[in-house]
Amino acid sequence: MRYLYSFLLVLFTFSTIEKANANEVKPSGLQCEHLINPIGVDLLNPRLSWMMADNRQGAKQTAYRIIVGKDSSEVARKKGLSWESGKITSSANLINYKGKTLEPFTKYYWSVELWDKDGKPVSSGPVVSFETGMMKIDNWKGTWISDGNDIDKREAPYFRKVFEPSKKIKSARAYIAAAGLYELYLNGKKVGNHRLDPMYTRFDRRNLYVSYDVTSQLQNGKNAVGVLLGNGWYNHQSIGVWNFDKAPWRARPAFCLDLRITYNDGSVDVITSGGDWKTSSSPIVLNNIYTAEHYDARKEQPGWNTADFDDKKWNGISLRAAPSNNVVSQVMQPIRNVEEIPSKTMQKINDTAYVFDLGRNISGVTKIKVSGEEGTVIRIKHGERLYPNGRVDLSNIDVYYRPKDNTDPFQTDIVTLSGKGELEFMPKFNYKGFQYVEVTSSKPIQLTKESITGYFMHSDVTPTGKISSSNKLIDRLWWATNNSYLSNLMGYPTDCPQREKNGWTGDGHFAVETGLFNFDGITVYEKWLADHRDEQQPNGVLPDIIPTGGWGYGSANGTDWTSTIAIIPWNIYMFYGDSKLLSDSYNSIKRYVNYIEQISPTGLTTFGRGDWVPVKSQSSLEYTSSTYYYVDAVILAKAAKMFGKQADYSYYSNLAEKIKKAINDKYLNRATGIYASGVQTELSVALQWGLVPNELVAKVAENLAKRVAADGMHLDVGVLGAKAILNALSDNGQAETAYKLAAQDTYPSWGWWIVNGATTLYENWDIKAERDISLNHMMFGEIGGWFFKGLGGIHPDEQQPGFKNVQLRPNFVSGLEHFEAEHDGPYGKIVSSWKRAGNSVIYSVTIPANSSATITFPLTGNKKAYRDGKAVLAKLNIGAGKYQFEIK
Repeated sequence: MRYLYSFLLVLFTFSTIEKANANEVKPSGLQCEHLINPIGVDLLNPRLSWMMADNRQGAKQTAYRIIVGKDSSEVARKKGLSWESGKITSSANLINYKGKTLEPFTKYYWSVELWDKDGKPVSSGPVVSFETGMMKIDNWKGTWISDGNDIDKREAPYFRKVFEPSKKIKSARAYIAAAGLYELYLNGKKVGNHRLDPMYTRFDRRNLYVSYDVTSQLQNGKNAVGVLLGNGWYNHQSIGVWNFDKAPWRARPAFCLDLRITYNDGSVDVITSGGDWKTSSSPIVLNNIYTAEHYDARKEQPGWNTADFDDKKWNGISLRAAPSNNVVSQVMQPIRNVEEIPSKTMQKINDTAYVFDLGRNISGVTKIKVSGEEGTVIRIKHGERLYPNGRVDLSNIDVYYRPKDNTDPFQTDIVTLSGKGELEFMPKFNYKGFQYVEVTSSKPIQLTKESITGYFMHSDVTPTGKISSSNKLIDRLWWATNNSYLSNLMGYPTDCPQREKNGWTGDGHFAVETGLFNFDGITVYEKWLADHRDEQQPNGVLPDIIPTGGWGYGSANGTDWTSTIAIIPWNIYMFYGDSKLLSDSYNSIKRYVNYIEQISPTGLTTFGRGDWVPVKSQSSLEYTSSTYYYVDAVILAKAAKMFGKQADYSYYSNLAEKIKKAINDKYLNRATGIYASGVQTELSVALQWGLVPNELVAKVAENLAKRVAADGMHLDVGVLGAKAILNALSDNGQAETAYKLAAQDTYPSWGWWIVNGATTLYENWDIKAERDISLNHMMFGEIGGWFFKGLGGIHPDEQQPGFKNVQLRPNFVSGLEHFEAEHDGPYGKIVSSWKRAGNSVIYSVTIPANSSATITFPLTGNKKAYRDGKAVLAKLNIGAGKYQFEIK
């Protein structure tokens, strides 16, 4: 009995501690520049953000205090020699550093103190850090170097240098900028786990450098640093219709390296790239970001990146000018091999041909493990489809490739064996879009299902969203949408990971809400909008692929595509409450809108591509292009007001009204509530983008629902309509029709793809179309964001953005028994969940600390919403916490 008592006492004690810990109020989620403990921060006033862990009802922050210093122990004791903000009475959780001028190459520690809803100080937050980088280009010591070969040289070059630290090392950082792609090695081991660094930019206007903590990779005595360079987008040797081979920046890849070593006595050595380095060709005999990579194992040089390697036969390097004078830090989520995917099946055709199926479509690479005779040539072809005979079919994705000869086949790695045991090969400077892999060899080889492994590569953004429902098709469609989104996130949003790999602007903004509901992508979008600013012409015009080597400044690169310049910064502001990107882009948005106004003085414009890849109905180009012109003007006016630019606010507000009036005067039939010819896209975009006069909103939405019904409860839209239609319906009293469209599983619909085996989104509603048939495209991807909005009802509040106040407008549609949406916003996890219980609906909500919500219940007939048995208002304001309501 005594033992039982002791056991229960221990159990009670642990339970009490666990409960106390669960209820502990403290700061959490501390970030600098939206990253955890980043290094290489170049900003003088970086952004600091945090959340408040407090699960009490009504939890909120009433004040904060920031402490920043160079000594972690001092910061832990709440003393910051670099900055102490003092107690600031505010609920803000995103601020700019305002302390002493930050020094380059310096690690800063910081913490935040918070006061809770009762004005009481809470538990101290963790001490975290950020580390500055170069800060300015003058601080670089190294020289840009290359191997001296011309742009047609196919072999990728090795570079190496041996050095010996003179004292005991305290810390070491490597800073490397490259024109092209690189892998950095220290003492035989790769530095970091990034892929395809640095990210692709307009190389003659902006170059990125990457920072690494390499302290643990240095050793006593001699050390070797090695660099392997790839072409990437800088030296595009393969030819496609996009003219990247004619890019104005094109040259042989080059790099600049500073390896900064700090000794225990505080002194510093910098090992730099320069004339004392040596270079040689590597076994990578061809590498194209667009096509593939070729590797000749017979040319391996074991130990090339170690200190004891004999490099007497290596060559001297070539000194180069920097590609641009704008070399800035790559402070963003990197590309990685995020997921390893084993082959699901293998089909042996014969002793020299095998076909592997990963079971899903991905972006990335394969690793092959293979043995064979010296000189055996193995071709590894990657594709999305199979011919009827079971071989890999590239005909849907190689349509824009214009090869000079047959030496660089599309999406086909070529490996030549050395005969020295088993070879493991995975491309370093290429990625592909594929599900199937066909391996053929010049001589018989023996492969198993385990011989091929796939690696899903993409920008390694943190997941922030999740849905689950009683409809397996909906859940699978959400998963497939995310697969396509990630497949097309490679440091910038792309259209497809195989055929083009282009940063199509339209695809980028069509999918931005899907991206932001599901992933923490702000660092990628901020980088891409900097690319926009680099590419913008002095007159305001943007190309419709960004970055570009020159293609895309045509006659159709208009508002429906290049409105990314306004729409994406605005969405970042809505989702994060962070106005930096909007501020950075303000002048570019203004120049862009001014250009459209100049060429479209009446308020109507035909500058655009139109509703790309529609099912059957065509929409008015002038109408849809003018709608996006209106959207841009509205965003510009709102931004002007936010930044105190009163004259601009007045001007662009009036311009927006002028455009809106011009559209409605020409395209709205006020008597019938029909826009233009009344097809789905034309009715949808007016509702989605706020063109419809208030008194006609219900009528236009009803007309849209009727049109969908007349079209057999199926889609009849292209990309502009696909962005708009579900929102247009669910936001305006027609959620039932929206859900029926979203859950449709016959042609044409999103679900039609899924029931036909899709694991990603397609480029065409028609699976058997003759063109536009990539099987991994993101331009129809708005549905992935709509699940959160149209069913879960989660919306940002324009008046309190960043989900400071959450607008909850759920729709309890028939056909679903339950639905749950979660989103991790800047304040924490938001949950909107509902389930049926007889004739009632139970609606559960979680609002994170320091946030609030406005719930609008979808009450029809005599139904009311109740909490704890008491009726509540149809529109209800709530504070942080967990809530449950019954609608009956």
